[in-house]
Formats: sequence, C-alpha cells, structure tokens
Amino acid sequence: MKCVLDSSVFFLDYPADGECYTTPSVVDELVDLKSKCRFDLLVSAGLAVQAPEKGDLARVKEAAQKTGDVSVISATDCDLLALALGLGATIFTDDFAIQNVAAALKIPVQPLRQRAAKPVAWKYRCSGCGRYYKTEMPGGECPVCGAAIRRKLK
Repeated sequence: MKCVLDSSVFFLDYPADGECYTTPSVVDELVDLKSKCRFDLLVSAGLAVQAPEKGDLARVKEAAQKTGDVSVISATDCDLLALALGLGATIFTDDFAIQNVAAALKIPVQPLRQRAAKPVAWKYRCSGCGRYYKTEMPGGECPVCGAAIRRKLK
C-alpha cells in the first residue's frame, strides 16, 4: 500500500508499512530530536521525500475552497494532499481539515490516534448583520457592514 505521512506520524512513533512518502515541507516541520530520529529510521526503511505536482496542488486548493477549509489548511497540508492525490496513496493524519478536503477528493485517510473526521460543509455568517455567505469573503469582512465573517457548520 502506498501511504503519505503527515508530521504526526513522526511525533507519535506510529507504525508505517509499505511504500511510504512524505513532502519536503513536512521534513521542515521536524525540529525535535525524537521526530528527526524517527524520520531517519523511516528513510533507512525506504521512506521517500517527494514534492507534489503543481496540477495536483491546484486541484487541492480548489477542493479546499469548495469545502470551506481554505482558511485553515496550511501549505504543508496542501502538499500532503496533492502528493497523495498524485500517487493514489492513503494519507496518514489526524488533522480534520486535511481529512475533510481528502474526502472531497476521494483520497483514502488513515487516522492515527483520533477518530476519523466526518466530512463537513461550512457556511459563513457575518457577526454584525447576520448575513450568510456561501464562500469566505476576501479579507474576512462583510461587504455590507464591515464586521468579521465567521465560519460555521452547515
């Protein structure tokens, strides 16, 4: 089985078998000795570090926009999702935003220590005038009254 590993795998000593990959941006997140040692161990066992394709990154960003997770998903998260999409791999993570976008892209997910996230849809509501919006507003402000737009579950 092909798998793409989020940084949590290196922090938790989660067992990873099969053809494993991660991204350079995940490697940059590994700053403590334990996670670096775990990374080195997995590299010696065949872990590959690979950057995602630009076309796959574009698809991930589009999906994150549609699910409403674009404001909470990081560049590293996008890299992981794009790599899993390109490789047809399962992504190993506990991150709910990653799991939500993965569900929209039909990428299989293996949670590590938490329950699997259920796919959610978000709506946006102005904290001032109460208007609802289908997508996040640029700048996070209501175009009518200027108050902050908040993300809420549908």
